[in-house]
Amino acid sequence: MKRRTTFFLILQFLLCYPAPAQEQDSTVDLGKSESFAGKLFGLADRTIELLSTDSWTFIPALTYSPETSLGIGGRALKIFRTGKDRAFESTRPSSLPLTFLYTLNHQVILTGELELWMDENRSFLNARMEFSDYPFEFSGIGNEVVEAEPYASRYFFFHLYYEKKIAKGLYLGPRYEFRVDDLYQKIPGGMLDSRNIPGSNGQRLSGLGLAVNFDRRDNIFQPTKGVYHQLSWMKFHSLFGSNYDFSQWIFDFRKYWSVGKEQVLVGQARFSFSEGEVPFQHLAMMGGSDLMRGYFEGRYRDRHAMVYQAEWRFPVYRNLRMVAFGSAGQVGRKSSDFGLNRNLRMAGGLGFRYRLNEEGLHLRIDFAYGDQPAFYFGLNEVI
Repeated sequence: MKRRTTFFLILQFLLCYPAPAQEQDSTVDLGKSESFAGKLFGLADRTIELLSTDSWTFIPALTYSPETSLGIGGRALKIFRTGKDRAFESTRPSSLPLTFLYTLNHQVILTGELELWMDENRSFLNARMEFSDYPFEFSGIGNEVVEAEPYASRYFFFHLYYEKKIAKGLYLGPRYEFRVDDLYQKIPGGMLDSRNIPGSNGQRLSGLGLAVNFDRRDNIFQPTKGVYHQLSWMKFHSLFGSNYDFSQWIFDFRKYWSVGKEQVLVGQARFSFSEGEVPFQHLAMMGGSDLMRGYFEGRYRDRHAMVYQAEWRFPVYRNLRMVAFGSAGQVGRKSSDFGLNRNLRMAGGLGFRYRLNEEGLHLRIDFAYGDQPAFYFGLNEVI
């Protein structure tokens, strides 16, 4: 059954999702099979024309991850640039994705996000809003996980970031985050029902923070060289309307190397540290489609986390690419919990990428293994 499902998703991925104009120098010699492959990819090209207008791309959203199971919905995506004339060409592309998703785990997810580059990349604004009805699992806190217990939560999330360029590639700006959770279903007598865990009776978070970004990527959707480093700090406090008081620091370092013909190596080191009374929903986590693919999201969570990831990206045929990736990570309550011989967990896998437009936006399928085999189907690169 799993093999049939995997084949179905790959077939949908190839037939139902489109591509931009082709680059002849990225093709490989497939001999007689090239005719069939050309027809197959040509069908994808025609599909995008049917699903798109001059300014919007409409994508049937078919997703999969261990946390959600199969998800079905739709996504409308607009890629645009601000400014005019010379400034128009030099300003990075902005994006506006709108997504609705319903999963076989009975999760409902509605999101909208605006990433806006302005004034020839001298300022950047990001706004995201999300509403979810989200049955999920909780496996405790720390490295000694217990049998997962289900719970269900409705939550609303909003954040607003603004950054201003202060030097070449260097951006600084404030950020605001708000989140409210209603845990409407818990296991009677379970861990969350005891109310001894912060956030188990719901939460309301409101906080202000600051971020410093050093961004020298050559492309925001598909970088081939450069760096992206971010240092962010958030403070949630009753003064801002939050019912939990805590601070959180996140350090995210990424480096991109161009190697060989159209091949890219990527490395990431991400550290998250918290202080204060942190609700379990906001603890540092490993797992999911972004951090440590192959581990269930939130299976390991604690005050602090360190995650290292690497990818090798290379072309296969026309707009189809592949990715080989690996990762290692740890969570802990204090700094002494970290070390090579202290609960270091590893994962790895392979993935496929299919280019959607000239800006470099990709659809992706990842097959990973960590503490379980898993595959993910979604949009955009992980790092």
